[in-house]
Amino acid sequence: MSAWFEIRDLHVKVAEGDREIIKGLNLTMNEGEIHAIMGPNGSGKSTLAYTIAGHPGYEVTEGDILFKGQSLLEMEPDERSRFGVFLAFQYPVAISGVTVANFLRTAINARIKAEAAAKNGGVVPHDVKGIPIPVFTKQLREALQLLKVDQSFAGRYLNDGFSGGEKKRAEILQMAMLKPELAILDETDSGLDIDALRIVSEGVNTLHDQNPKMGVLVITHYQRLLNYIKPQYVHVMIDGRIVESGGPELALHLEEKGYDWLKEPEATQ
Repeated sequence: MSAWFEIRDLHVKVAEGDREIIKGLNLTMNEGEIHAIMGPNGSGKSTLAYTIAGHPGYEVTEGDILFKGQSLLEMEPDERSRFGVFLAFQYPVAISGVTVANFLRTAINARIKAEAAAKNGGVVPHDVKGIPIPVFTKQLREALQLLKVDQSFAGRYLNDGFSGGEKKRAEILQMAMLKPELAILDETDSGLDIDALRIVSEGVNTLHDQNPKMGVLVITHYQRLLNYIKPQYVHVMIDGRIVESGGPELALHLEEKGYDWLKEPEATQ
Protein backbone atom coordinates (compact mmCIF):
# COMPACT_ATOMS: atom_id res chain seq x y z
CA MET A 1 0.00 0.00 0.00
CA SER A 2 1.44 3.38 -1.02
CA ALA A 3 1.73 6.37 1.30
CA TRP A 4 -0.51 9.44 0.95
CA PHE A 5 2.21 11.08 -1.15
CA GLU A 6 5.24 9.14 -2.30
CA ILE A 7 8.08 9.70 -4.75
CA ARG A 8 9.77 6.46 -5.75
CA ASP A 9 13.25 6.34 -7.31
CA LEU A 10 12.50 9.38 -9.45
CA HIS A 11 14.80 10.21 -12.37
CA VAL A 12 14.14 13.38 -14.37
CA LYS A 13 15.91 15.02 -17.30
CA VAL A 14 15.32 18.11 -19.36
CA ALA A 15 12.81 17.29 -22.11
CA GLU A 16 14.46 16.82 -25.51
CA GLY A 17 17.87 16.74 -23.81
CA ASP A 18 20.20 14.30 -22.14
CA ARG A 19 21.06 16.09 -18.91
CA GLU A 20 19.66 14.24 -15.91
CA ILE A 21 18.74 16.56 -13.03
CA ILE A 22 16.98 14.29 -10.54
CA LYS A 23 18.86 11.04 -10.02
CA GLY A 24 16.90 8.56 -7.98
CA LEU A 25 14.96 10.63 -5.45
CA ASN A 26 12.72 9.09 -2.78
CA LEU A 27 10.30 10.92 -0.49
CA THR A 28 7.26 9.97 1.57
CA MET A 29 4.69 12.29 3.15
CA ASN A 30 1.60 11.62 5.22
CA GLU A 31 -1.60 13.63 5.09
CA GLY A 32 -1.35 16.94 6.91
CA GLU A 33 2.42 16.92 7.30
CA ILE A 34 4.72 19.83 6.51
CA HIS A 35 8.03 18.86 4.91
CA ALA A 36 10.88 21.13 3.85
CA ILE A 37 13.41 20.43 1.12
CA MET A 38 16.61 22.44 1.37
CA GLY A 39 19.68 22.43 -0.80
CA PRO A 40 22.22 24.55 -2.65
CA ASN A 41 21.65 26.13 -6.06
CA GLY A 42 21.50 23.62 -8.88
CA SER A 43 20.53 20.67 -6.69
CA GLY A 44 17.24 20.08 -8.54
CA LYS A 45 14.74 21.48 -6.03
CA SER A 46 12.71 23.57 -8.48
CA THR A 47 12.89 20.80 -11.08
CA LEU A 48 11.29 18.49 -8.52
CA ALA A 49 8.48 21.00 -7.88
CA TYR A 50 7.82 21.45 -11.61
CA THR A 51 7.89 17.70 -12.21
CA ILE A 52 5.29 17.05 -9.51
CA ALA A 53 3.06 19.71 -11.11
CA GLY A 54 3.57 18.28 -14.62
CA HIS A 55 5.74 20.90 -16.34
CA PRO A 56 6.27 19.78 -19.97
CA GLY A 57 9.88 20.97 -19.93
CA TYR A 58 10.93 17.97 -17.87
CA GLU A 59 10.74 14.26 -18.64
CA VAL A 60 10.51 11.45 -16.08
CA THR A 61 12.72 8.62 -17.30
CA GLU A 62 12.32 6.31 -14.32
CA GLY A 63 10.35 6.03 -11.10
CA ASP A 64 6.92 7.29 -10.08
CA ILE A 65 5.06 9.99 -8.16
CA LEU A 66 2.04 8.65 -6.28
CA PHE A 67 -0.65 10.78 -4.65
CA LYS A 68 -3.63 9.24 -2.86
CA GLY A 69 -2.72 5.92 -4.45
CA GLN A 70 -2.66 7.17 -8.04
CA SER A 71 0.27 7.99 -10.29
CA LEU A 72 0.51 11.69 -11.12
CA LEU A 73 2.61 10.82 -14.16
CA GLU A 74 -0.52 9.59 -15.91
CA MET A 75 -2.22 12.98 -15.48
CA GLU A 76 -1.95 16.26 -17.38
CA PRO A 77 -1.10 19.37 -15.31
CA ASP A 78 -4.74 20.49 -15.12
CA GLU A 79 -5.77 17.01 -13.98
CA ARG A 80 -3.17 17.13 -11.23
CA SER A 81 -4.57 20.47 -10.10
CA ARG A 82 -8.10 19.11 -9.94
CA PHE A 83 -6.75 16.08 -8.08
CA GLY A 84 -5.56 18.43 -5.34
CA VAL A 85 -1.99 19.47 -6.26
CA PHE A 86 -1.02 23.16 -6.10
CA LEU A 87 2.29 24.79 -7.01
CA ALA A 88 3.24 28.28 -5.83
CA PHE A 89 5.88 29.43 -8.31
CA GLN A 90 9.21 30.96 -7.40
CA TYR A 91 8.75 33.51 -10.21
CA PRO A 92 5.00 34.04 -10.85
CA VAL A 93 4.05 35.27 -14.32
CA ALA A 94 2.46 38.71 -14.79
CA ILE A 95 -0.76 38.82 -16.85
CA SER A 96 -1.55 42.38 -17.88
CA GLY A 97 -5.24 43.11 -18.44
CA VAL A 98 -6.49 40.24 -16.25
CA THR A 99 -7.43 41.17 -12.71
CA VAL A 100 -6.66 38.94 -9.76
CA ALA A 101 -10.39 38.41 -9.23
CA ASN A 102 -11.08 37.45 -12.86
CA PHE A 103 -8.11 35.09 -12.89
CA LEU A 104 -9.32 33.33 -9.75
CA ARG A 105 -12.92 33.09 -10.94
CA THR A 106 -11.78 31.70 -14.30
CA ALA A 107 -9.63 29.09 -12.55
CA ILE A 108 -12.47 28.02 -10.26
CA ASN A 109 -14.96 27.85 -13.14
CA ALA A 110 -12.57 25.79 -15.24
CA ARG A 111 -12.24 23.31 -12.40
CA ILE A 112 -16.02 23.12 -11.84
CA LYS A 113 -16.70 22.52 -15.54
CA ALA A 114 -13.92 19.98 -15.94
CA GLU A 115 -15.13 18.01 -12.95
CA ALA A 116 -18.70 18.10 -14.30
CA ALA A 117 -17.51 16.95 -17.72
CA ALA A 118 -15.56 14.07 -16.18
CA LYS A 119 -18.80 12.82 -14.66
CA ASN A 120 -20.76 13.28 -17.90
CA GLY A 121 -18.73 11.49 -20.55
CA GLY A 122 -16.49 14.46 -21.29
CA VAL A 123 -19.36 16.89 -21.96
CA VAL A 124 -20.15 19.85 -19.70
CA PRO A 125 -23.88 19.72 -18.81
CA HIS A 126 -25.87 22.77 -19.88
CA ASP A 127 -26.88 23.59 -16.33
CA VAL A 128 -23.26 23.89 -15.13
CA LYS A 129 -22.40 27.58 -15.37
CA GLY A 130 -19.59 27.90 -12.86
CA ILE A 131 -19.48 29.58 -9.49
CA PRO A 132 -22.23 32.21 -8.98
CA ILE A 133 -20.78 35.72 -8.73
CA PRO A 134 -22.23 36.44 -5.25
CA VAL A 135 -20.76 33.18 -3.92
CA PHE A 136 -17.39 33.90 -5.49
CA THR A 137 -17.36 37.48 -4.19
CA LYS A 138 -18.10 36.29 -0.66
CA GLN A 139 -15.36 33.63 -0.78
CA LEU A 140 -12.84 36.09 -2.21
CA ARG A 141 -13.65 38.71 0.41
CA GLU A 142 -13.22 36.13 3.18
CA ALA A 143 -9.91 34.92 1.73
CA LEU A 144 -8.57 38.47 1.50
CA GLN A 145 -9.55 39.14 5.09
CA LEU A 146 -8.02 35.85 6.21
CA LEU A 147 -4.71 36.71 4.57
CA LYS A 148 -4.83 40.36 5.71
CA VAL A 149 -4.82 41.68 2.14
CA ASP A 150 -6.62 44.90 1.17
CA GLN A 151 -9.81 44.37 -0.87
CA SER A 152 -8.44 46.58 -3.67
CA PHE A 153 -5.85 43.89 -4.38
CA ALA A 154 -8.50 41.84 -6.23
CA GLY A 155 -8.98 44.58 -8.83
CA ARG A 156 -5.31 44.83 -9.83
CA TYR A 157 -3.87 43.09 -12.89
CA LEU A 158 -2.30 39.78 -11.89
CA ASN A 159 1.34 40.32 -10.85
CA ASP A 160 1.59 43.36 -13.16
CA GLY A 161 3.82 45.82 -11.33
CA PHE A 162 3.59 43.76 -8.15
CA SER A 163 6.43 43.79 -5.65
CA GLY A 164 8.00 40.46 -4.70
CA GLY A 165 5.84 40.30 -1.60
CA GLU A 166 2.65 41.09 -3.51
CA LYS A 167 3.39 38.33 -6.03
CA LYS A 168 3.76 35.82 -3.24
CA ARG A 169 0.59 37.08 -1.55
CA ALA A 170 -1.24 36.50 -4.84
CA GLU A 171 0.05 32.92 -4.91
CA ILE A 172 -1.16 32.27 -1.37
CA LEU A 173 -4.51 33.88 -2.25
CA GLN A 174 -4.84 31.39 -5.12
CA MET A 175 -4.05 28.64 -2.65
CA ALA A 176 -6.78 29.91 -0.32
CA MET A 177 -9.39 29.98 -3.10
CA LEU A 178 -8.48 26.67 -4.79
CA LYS A 179 -8.14 24.75 -1.48
CA PRO A 180 -5.53 22.15 -2.53
CA GLU A 181 -4.77 18.97 -0.63
CA LEU A 182 -1.05 19.11 -1.41
CA ALA A 183 0.61 22.54 -1.65
CA ILE A 184 4.14 22.85 -3.04
CA LEU A 185 5.82 26.17 -2.25
CA ASP A 186 8.82 26.69 -4.52
CA GLU A 187 11.17 29.15 -2.79
CA THR A 188 8.31 31.28 -1.52
CA ASP A 189 10.86 33.33 0.43
CA SER A 190 12.73 34.38 -2.73
CA GLY A 191 12.96 38.17 -3.01
CA LEU A 192 11.02 38.90 0.18
CA ASP A 193 12.04 41.30 2.90
CA ILE A 194 11.49 40.23 6.49
CA ASP A 195 8.04 41.83 6.81
CA ALA A 196 6.73 40.31 3.57
CA LEU A 197 8.19 36.94 4.56
CA ARG A 198 6.34 37.04 7.86
CA ILE A 199 3.02 38.03 6.24
CA VAL A 200 3.21 35.37 3.54
CA SER A 201 4.24 32.70 6.05
CA GLU A 202 1.37 33.64 8.34
CA GLY A 203 -0.96 33.16 5.37
CA VAL A 204 0.36 29.65 4.76
CA ASN A 205 0.08 28.80 8.45
CA THR A 206 -3.48 30.13 8.63
CA LEU A 207 -4.55 28.02 5.65
CA HIS A 208 -2.95 24.94 7.18
CA ASP A 209 -4.66 25.63 10.50
CA GLN A 210 -7.97 25.88 8.65
CA ASN A 211 -7.30 22.63 6.81
CA PRO A 212 -4.94 20.50 8.92
CA LYS A 213 -5.23 17.64 6.41
CA MET A 214 -3.43 19.71 3.75
CA GLY A 215 0.12 18.55 3.14
CA VAL A 216 2.74 21.24 2.49
CA LEU A 217 6.08 20.74 0.76
CA VAL A 218 8.28 23.80 1.30
CA ILE A 219 11.30 24.22 -0.98
CA THR A 220 13.85 26.75 0.21
CA HIS A 221 17.54 27.66 0.37
CA TYR A 222 17.43 29.19 3.80
CA GLN A 223 16.39 28.31 7.30
CA ARG A 224 14.79 31.74 7.83
CA LEU A 225 11.51 30.69 6.16
CA LEU A 226 11.32 27.73 8.54
CA ASN A 227 11.31 30.14 11.47
CA TYR A 228 7.74 30.91 10.40
CA ILE A 229 6.49 27.80 8.59
CA LYS A 230 7.37 24.97 10.96
CA PRO A 231 8.08 21.63 9.23
CA GLN A 232 7.97 18.29 10.98
CA TYR A 233 10.61 16.95 8.60
CA VAL A 234 13.54 18.50 6.74
CA HIS A 235 15.27 16.89 3.75
CA VAL A 236 18.52 17.97 2.13
CA MET A 237 18.78 17.67 -1.64
CA ILE A 238 22.17 17.66 -3.36
CA ASP A 239 22.91 16.71 -6.96
CA GLY A 240 19.42 15.38 -7.64
CA ARG A 241 19.08 13.19 -4.57
CA ILE A 242 17.95 13.49 -0.97
CA VAL A 243 21.12 12.85 0.99
CA GLU A 244 19.91 13.56 4.53
CA SER A 245 16.59 13.73 6.37
CA GLY A 246 15.73 14.75 9.91
CA GLY A 247 13.64 16.99 12.10
CA PRO A 248 13.60 20.81 12.28
CA GLU A 249 17.00 20.76 13.99
CA LEU A 250 18.57 19.71 10.68
CA ALA A 251 17.71 23.11 9.18
CA LEU A 252 19.44 24.86 12.08
CA HIS A 253 22.50 22.69 11.57
CA LEU A 254 22.56 23.63 7.89
CA GLU A 255 22.32 27.31 8.78
CA GLU A 256 25.38 26.92 10.96
CA LYS A 257 27.49 24.49 8.91
CA GLY A 258 26.30 24.96 5.31
CA TYR A 259 26.05 22.06 2.86
CA ASP A 260 29.69 21.07 2.43
CA TRP A 261 29.62 18.47 5.18
CA LEU A 262 26.93 16.59 3.24
CA LYS A 263 28.95 16.57 0.04
CA GLU A 264 31.53 14.25 1.53
CA PRO A 265 31.68 10.66 0.18
CA GLU A 266 30.33 9.21 3.42
CA ALA A 267 27.06 11.14 3.06
CA THR A 268 24.47 8.58 1.99
CA GLN A 269 20.96 8.81 0.68
